[in-house]
Amino acid sequence: MVMGWKLHGDGRTPPPGEVVRPDERLTWPRTAGIGAQHVVAMFGATFVFPVVMGLDPNLSIMMSGVATILFLLIVRGRVPSYLGSSASFVGAVAAIRAAGGDSATVTGAILVAGAVLVAVGVLIHVLGGEVVQRVFPPVVTGAVVMLIGFNLAPVVANTYWPQDQWTGLLTLAFAVLCTVLLRGFWARVSILLALVFGFVLSWVLDNVAGRITSVLPGQNLLDAAGRPCAKEGPYCVATAFPHDRVNFTGIKGADWFGFPSLHAPDFKTSAILLALPAVIALIAENTGHVKAVAAMTGDDLDPVLGRAIAADGLGTVLASGVGGSPTTTYAENIGVMAATRIYSTAAYYVAAVVAIAFGLCPKFGALVAATPGGVLGGITVVLYGMIGLLGAKIWIENRVDFADPVNLVPVAAAVILAIGDVTLKITDDFPLQGIAFGTVAVLVGYHALNAVAGARRGPDGTGGGMIAPDEREIGGPVRPPTTDAG
Repeated sequence: MVMGWKLHGDGRTPPPGEVVRPDERLTWPRTAGIGAQHVVAMFGATFVFPVVMGLDPNLSIMMSGVATILFLLIVRGRVPSYLGSSASFVGAVAAIRAAGGDSATVTGAILVAGAVLVAVGVLIHVLGGEVVQRVFPPVVTGAVVMLIGFNLAPVVANTYWPQDQWTGLLTLAFAVLCTVLLRGFWARVSILLALVFGFVLSWVLDNVAGRITSVLPGQNLLDAAGRPCAKEGPYCVATAFPHDRVNFTGIKGADWFGFPSLHAPDFKTSAILLALPAVIALIAENTGHVKAVAAMTGDDLDPVLGRAIAADGLGTVLASGVGGSPTTTYAENIGVMAATRIYSTAAYYVAAVVAIAFGLCPKFGALVAATPGGVLGGITVVLYGMIGLLGAKIWIENRVDFADPVNLVPVAAAVILAIGDVTLKITDDFPLQGIAFGTVAVLVGYHALNAVAGARRGPDGTGGGMIAPDEREIGGPVRPPTTDAG
């Protein structure tokens, strides 16, 4: 089934205990209402992440709608899901920009990673879903997700937080309180609420306390002699100057309706190497989301897992190919389905069309782009930390045993390599740094140690280091049983 939904019952709210399946729908007004909920659920993160990565939020929102429609068509309507902006590339983007890369370099690296994800999806479709667990077991995927988040700590400390530390602190406190004290839908949009709070607070402080003196990236560039210079670099740095926290100039000059600005990608090997580790995180994320949907709908979705991963990769290729941000399936929207028990893909088509319409409003994009750096400082403390701790969540849910050095040692090394942004210069033009270095370390290190440790596996042949004793992961034991020659 791709299009053409059956009306569920009389099209009104389903009775208690009943669900609206992916190939069903309610009346169109009610379907539009559910679609609006999906828009609100994905909205906060989908425009925050492009802002953090320095990409056009209008274009990213519009392309998220396009990518969602593409995803639904590829999975033939079997996996109801929304493709919003991905956080998995944030660390790589920060590293690329720190090395002097521009938005074209960023989107070029993301596009290649998306193409790799497409290839992985096709391979999974041919070989079966269990290959994911074999090559990327939870100990590896958890480590990669963790190092992607924690590698971003210097971005908060050196870029956002110094712009307005007190606004950052108050925004952080507001985000934490919203997350802990609010319930249901409002808790899910706590980051969006914190962004609005910080924006309003910054505007109030501009009018009450006056301008702030701090460094804004790319502005008031001076060389060592204190003379203005054109391009930021080692000998041309941004310096502190008095400025308003909120600048409405771009908003006033923006049109209400218009097509977002596009740009072509630029491909640089060093940037591509930084972006590739995010593919592992996306595989884990997509797999988890597909299995969550399968649990809710009661459908066996393993046969379409490869399609879902490939579709996500195609969405990323399409979005980054015109200058947008990478995409991924969204847990926020899966949460909406869990709360409403309405799994109709018709609602996702409605949400996608609404997102495309939002993307065609440049004034909205200018408003998002005007978000003060101090506000982003407070929000990113929470966001980046949550990304990192998702890795720990993967370990906990899969009962990874860190008493086993096969798990402990490569993860310990990888996390430090990534957080410390350590560089291994293979050649002058081929460095492994930070996230990329850490990913290679944990992936190669785990499988190499696992092979070496084969002689000391437990009596059941599963080792017990990957998962707890007597537990079995999807696809069978992660460490294949071996025949004891003795």
